[in-house]
Amino acid sequence: MTPTRSRARRLAAALTVAALGGALLAGCSADGRETLRFTFSKREALPFMQDVVQQYNASQDDVTVEMDTSGVDVVSASFVRGNPPDIMLANYNYEVARFVQRCALSDIGDTDAAATVREDLQPLMEQYGNCEGRTSALPYSVMASSVIYNTQIFEETGLEVPTTWDELIEVCDALEAAGVTPFYGTFKDDWTVAQGWYDYAVGGSIDVIDFFDGLAAEGTDVDASSDVSFEKDFTGPLEKVLQLASDYTNDDADSRGYGDGNLDFGNGEAAMYLQGPWAFSEIAKTAPDAPLGTFPLPMTDDPDDRAIRVNMDLAAMIPDASTKKDAARDFLEYLYRPEIIEAYNQSQLGFAPTTDAAPPDDPRIEGMQTFYDEGRIYQGPSVLVPKTIPVFSYAQAMVFGQDPARTFATLDNDWSRLAFRQPVLTDDAEEATR
Repeated sequence: MTPTRSRARRLAAALTVAALGGALLAGCSADGRETLRFTFSKREALPFMQDVVQQYNASQDDVTVEMDTSGVDVVSASFVRGNPPDIMLANYNYEVARFVQRCALSDIGDTDAAATVREDLQPLMEQYGNCEGRTSALPYSVMASSVIYNTQIFEETGLEVPTTWDELIEVCDALEAAGVTPFYGTFKDDWTVAQGWYDYAVGGSIDVIDFFDGLAAEGTDVDASSDVSFEKDFTGPLEKVLQLASDYTNDDADSRGYGDGNLDFGNGEAAMYLQGPWAFSEIAKTAPDAPLGTFPLPMTDDPDDRAIRVNMDLAAMIPDASTKKDAARDFLEYLYRPEIIEAYNQSQLGFAPTTDAAPPDDPRIEGMQTFYDEGRIYQGPSVLVPKTIPVFSYAQAMVFGQDPARTFATLDNDWSRLAFRQPVLTDDAEEATR
């Protein structure tokens, strides 16, 4: 090939790329519709959401929604470049909440969708931060977790679901007398300790929202002498739940992981399991007919103190930098149609955040329905601290024998150092982040 012909081909290729880039910048699909970029971060629900997108695209002639599942790191980079997605359904955590805290999301509080969301969920959203004067994110799917138990084992041993701490200990003793392991422990995987044993112990003992509000008020001075502190408020609950972990779990709990737990618990090798609803599909792979139910772990001797752990599994957001907010809001309203949001949550064993949603019809999670309806819920304290603090490792270390008071004293110091480093934005600096 001659140099002239080679240069000509490179020029033609460059012009083609430029033309394609121009089409993308124009934000239009081949049929002239406006293209809306939709970030969705729940990979196990992709088939469901792909169907929703196809149905929406077929329902109107103005917009083509294209789904992006590239993940939070790519989304974060797109905000930095000034080219974020037009609408997001993302796992709501500290990584995503940074966009809220920096006022990088538009106000969607005046949408019809927002009017359908339960008011008591907003304080849980704001635990991760907020942008004053804006409703930056709406919950879309709430995942609830509690004790999973084998209903057949309970029936065969004549046991009722415990509603107090003393009743729980009596149940554990009765199970052991019947030759049944009370709890299946998977302590090899630190996140299972944090999500279950740690979170259920604390959430069933104290008001998690009040605690973290008080912690924020302490600023950089958090220790056992503070009005609230991890050492002061968390040590007692953890000492109690560590009794369960020590006395009433499988002998090999220290070396068992999440996969082991799903397999063995599904095969009836223990009566109770501290896991979330995501475990049901894994258990069903080997034990599809396992007779399972749920109940909150009682941590006090007052049945009214019982509550279930929740997390905002998905939240809807529209970035402020999107140039297609009207189209994004239209798609947002579509996503919150009762027949869509309720069907999504039914498919994922989640709870819809809307006020008039029908309850889930799966018997495995119906034991949590009353608590969800009554707002007896809390977010897991393990996820309410930044990832720079290794809470999962701390929780695992305590199960392995580390002293809770010393561990929480370390956590207090970690929190104080983090609070000290956290910048306090002035009005001008806050405006610059928008």
